[in-house]
Amino acid sequence: MNHYNEKSHSQWKPFRLAAAGMLLACATQAGASVSNPAIGQLLWSEEFNGPSLDASRWTATDGNGCQINLCGYGNQELEYYSPNNVSIADVPFEPGTRALAIRAQNQTVGSNVFTSGKIDTKGKVQVQYGMIEVRMSTPNIATGLWPAAWMLGTSPQTWPRNGEIDIMEMGHKASVRAAAGSPSANNFVGSNVITWQQAACVPGNESCAASTAWQTKNWYVPTTSLANRFVTYRLYWTESEMRFTTVDNGVEHNMYDAPLPVNSTALQAPFYLLLNLAVGGNFTDAATPGQVTAPLPGTMYVDYVRVYQLDGKGSVKLGNQTVPEVAGKFGVFTDNTPVNNKLVAGTSSDIFLWNGASSGAGNTPPYEGSNVIAWAYTAPGQWFGGGVQARQARDLTNYRNGTMKFRIKIPANVSFNIGVGDTYTNQNWVSFPANTTAYGLVRNGDWAQASIPVSTLIGPKVALQSLLDVFMISSDANNLPASTFQFAIDDIVWDSGTTTTPQPSGPTYVTQTSATTLQFTTTTGSWADVHYTVNNGTQQNVRMRLDGTTNTYTAGGLKIGDVVRYSFTYWDTARNFAVDTAQQSYTMK
Repeated sequence: MNHYNEKSHSQWKPFRLAAAGMLLACATQAGASVSNPAIGQLLWSEEFNGPSLDASRWTATDGNGCQINLCGYGNQELEYYSPNNVSIADVPFEPGTRALAIRAQNQTVGSNVFTSGKIDTKGKVQVQYGMIEVRMSTPNIATGLWPAAWMLGTSPQTWPRNGEIDIMEMGHKASVRAAAGSPSANNFVGSNVITWQQAACVPGNESCAASTAWQTKNWYVPTTSLANRFVTYRLYWTESEMRFTTVDNGVEHNMYDAPLPVNSTALQAPFYLLLNLAVGGNFTDAATPGQVTAPLPGTMYVDYVRVYQLDGKGSVKLGNQTVPEVAGKFGVFTDNTPVNNKLVAGTSSDIFLWNGASSGAGNTPPYEGSNVIAWAYTAPGQWFGGGVQARQARDLTNYRNGTMKFRIKIPANVSFNIGVGDTYTNQNWVSFPANTTAYGLVRNGDWAQASIPVSTLIGPKVALQSLLDVFMISSDANNLPASTFQFAIDDIVWDSGTTTTPQPSGPTYVTQTSATTLQFTTTTGSWADVHYTVNNGTQQNVRMRLDGTTNTYTAGGLKIGDVVRYSFTYWDTARNFAVDTAQQSYTMK
């Protein structure tokens, strides 16, 4: 979809200090072939046969982008996405088939004169490798409709660093279709992959988004219009290659002339699925409502989405994969301080300097250990700032009643702010005025420690369950420094203040429902996740189904003798925070 990301984060972060391992080319792995694939078992499917959309798998968007500070979703789209435009319905041109129906229509909501629908599996279903197959049909798109089946990386980093995979999209500008000799938008479908690449950082493309569709064949041009008939779109995906195809009347056509090399580690991570029907925008030739010629209402149908193993590769993970950090101490930037878990710069976190025009590398020695964040401020009158960003979102709900501590060496006459931010673009800041002791920080120019209550640090909006910027520092906009100076930060630690695990307010238990299935149950009254392993294998993290006050989830594919170890994370409504239970085990009988 060429979105500028659905979580447009702080625009202060163009300067990256720690980028090790982010964009390494990947060597081709022996035995993995997307050109001659060996398709294995079905890993997951959505058949869209139920009475309504399955909310445990999909979320319907409600908004025009402005609700996430990205009006038009970065593409100047003209529609308002409404859950009312998404349904499961009988397909009128294929009797006996039920499918997802996404309907675009003339309907005014606020400043938008069109409504349509979009759904995604973010936080519910994540796919990594395999063969992804989507059987779908599109309406007469003429000029203005923009149907798409696509994927975004689950990394909390901003687009395009998280990666985008467009399995199919239609509605291209006439100038784009001209290279294929297709006069009709209904006879042209394309695919695309977008990643962050240094070579793409040029004026006019400040996001550094690199598109594989740029000046290369990435399309299929059918002789028969694609309107109101089903075709199948496939993505073959391994850790080293990608191949996109369209299966039309039983014949498979390559979108690109050759498989694409996976040249970014972003494309080796799990992705979530999106299906939508946009109206207008800079991808199409309809920049204004008056330029939309597509007959409305128009409905896009998706018969199914299926994920298969490819050459033995492929996985599907269900539920929220962000496991809460255990109570205790969580290190953001530290060497020797004892912690339960910690981020490591260049591996699990990155350090950003936001304004390279005012600041650069400093030479202040560490407070402890051998590493330090040291900067030199060299441009009086300009702003400064930077921070530590996790590469994967962190759930610090167990730290709600704790503190965030850090050590800093900075001149006493410099005012600054400390903040945090979540993956939903919410931020909060606390101020440290010059020559004033705040949060225990003694302002004498030497190393000193501050301790900010987490409740104060996150403010009313920042989501502890999905933190991205776990430490940020910026200048005080009303008191910019008048002279140059050095400053350094070290030993940043979140401290919950307790290492004990609260007990559940309701019972949690398992029930063996057959020789191959085990049902997990909690009666905690709100959402709950179950975390389990089978014979010490990969941990699965699944959001349970909530009916009334009871959460359930059934694990299948088990056998007698399997040892299942499990624990729960649930929201304690009485105490208003998330709770982790102790791990237990069950042996299948």
